[in-house]
Amino acid sequence: MFENKSEEQARQMILDMVREYCDTYHDNEKEYREGDRLPYAARVYDHEEMVNLVDSSLEFWLTSGRYTKQFEKQLSEYLGVRFCSLVNSGSSANLLAFMALTSPLLGERAVKRGDEVITVAAGFPTTVNPIIQYGAVPVFVDVTIPQYNIDVTKLEGALSERTKAVMIAHTLGNPFDLQAVKTFCDRHGLWLVEDNCDALGSQYVIDGEKRYTGTIGDIGTSSFYPPHHMTMGEGGAVYTDNPLLNKIIRSLRDWGRDCVCASGQDNMCGHRFDGQYGQLPKGYDHKYVYSHFGYNLKATDMQAAVGCAQLKKLPDFVQKRRENFAFLYEGLKDLEEYFYLPEAVDYSEPSWFGFCLTCRQGTDKNKVVEYIESCGVQTRMLFSGNLIKQPCFDGMRETGGYRVAGNLENTDRIMEGTFWVGVYPGMTKQKLEYMIKVIHAAVQQ
Repeated sequence: MFENKSEEQARQMILDMVREYCDTYHDNEKEYREGDRLPYAARVYDHEEMVNLVDSSLEFWLTSGRYTKQFEKQLSEYLGVRFCSLVNSGSSANLLAFMALTSPLLGERAVKRGDEVITVAAGFPTTVNPIIQYGAVPVFVDVTIPQYNIDVTKLEGALSERTKAVMIAHTLGNPFDLQAVKTFCDRHGLWLVEDNCDALGSQYVIDGEKRYTGTIGDIGTSSFYPPHHMTMGEGGAVYTDNPLLNKIIRSLRDWGRDCVCASGQDNMCGHRFDGQYGQLPKGYDHKYVYSHFGYNLKATDMQAAVGCAQLKKLPDFVQKRRENFAFLYEGLKDLEEYFYLPEAVDYSEPSWFGFCLTCRQGTDKNKVVEYIESCGVQTRMLFSGNLIKQPCFDGMRETGGYRVAGNLENTDRIMEGTFWVGVYPGMTKQKLEYMIKVIHAAVQQ
């Protein structure tokens, strides 16, 4: 097949066949019929992702390479932020974001074991897990319903002399009150980490300027797991405008090394063998000097290749999520006697991850959810419900290791009465209408 063909010509033949294969066997979704399984999220892709993936595999540069560099540059440009680091998952992104705050390079502002970090218990565990695993103390604050974000009126009450940071997520794409939280952090000299894993593309007007969530605090994080706003299978990103934080993040991601040379690159600075570091002998190879206790959390270039194709589609994905959310809201607003409908935070334009419903008194969430699921519509809880009631906290409740500021009344209410359904870009009008029909039937049982 490749006789008398150059490598580039052979490569193009393969990619053309991949494009045809995808268009023939992947881009032909079967007709939807009522009662078919309707997932809350799924991959949305075409031949561009598959061609990029195979293109990267033919290069066989298996670790971070040219697609990684391209993805980091283009995501930075989309968000309007200076630095972006691709990692292997959103959970790793949160780990890196928090661990960056513990770096000795930050001096007195570094988070140390026993210091406190304000967060919420109504969310996904990996926003909080790095705090606990390091030995810092999460301070849990209640949230509001139906925004499902931190109750900013409780922030001052959560503050102590050991508070060093606030680390919270934008819930289901709905930004938290960034103006209030950022003002609080600035007033008290605290770091702000935005877990943006469920909110890529959400915007918020702060100080008169519309900005993307994840770029207003000191560090933002994203996840590219398949249900999220865009996907590369597994993957995530950490971004910041702060050059020192970026240096720390890159070091921690890449084994804790001090060297900034890319994979396959040597002696970019010209001083590989003439430095003095710690108690190492002078001239020790800088590629093997470690300034942090780090990890290997890089993604592969094949993941980045998929991400580059997805990133082109992101604006359309965001718009479709907003349209699907609005369609569901219009179709369910007559059920307000049964549910609290979701509400966007003031000054925000969410890129919705899901449509959240909290059952009012007299509406049995379990019965409603079981009925909806029996009709083929997939539901999800609001993640951990109340995180401190999860089994992983069984050994911590008596020994401490965390603090609750005030009460978690709304968090408990979410645990008892809240669920959500999907608004991902693959939803058609027919699917959304069926979902509305099923939810109406669920409350009439």
